Amino acid sequence: MGASKTEHFTAKQNEMAAIAKAIGHPARVAILEYLVKVNACICGDIVNELPLAQPTVSQHLRELKNAGLIKGNIEGNAICYCIDEKTIEKLQKYFDGIAGKLLKKNSCC
Repeated sequence: MGASKTEHFTAKQNEMAAIAKAIGHPARVAILEYLVKVNACICGDIVNELPLAQPTVSQHLRELKNAGLIKGNIEGNAICYCIDEKTIEKLQKYFDGIAGKLLKKNSCC
């Protein structure tokens, strides 16, 4: 497999690509939707919400956390997860910028 040459892209482009990759799996989208729905930090309920084994859920949580989409805090013997609103705001600003440019665009493809 060839090199991805990420050094040829801006830090913002690399950051957005990492976030997009993290939400590129339906289980991770389901986790984000669940965390938004409960509007709280969740310690163990996520496994009960998905048709996946606990180790698989943990892997998906790790990917979301590495991308900055969720935060994990240790409480006793468990890690409690919640949405990292700063990263969601970055995504919103990014897509708002794209949408704004498309609205200003006069020509059609």
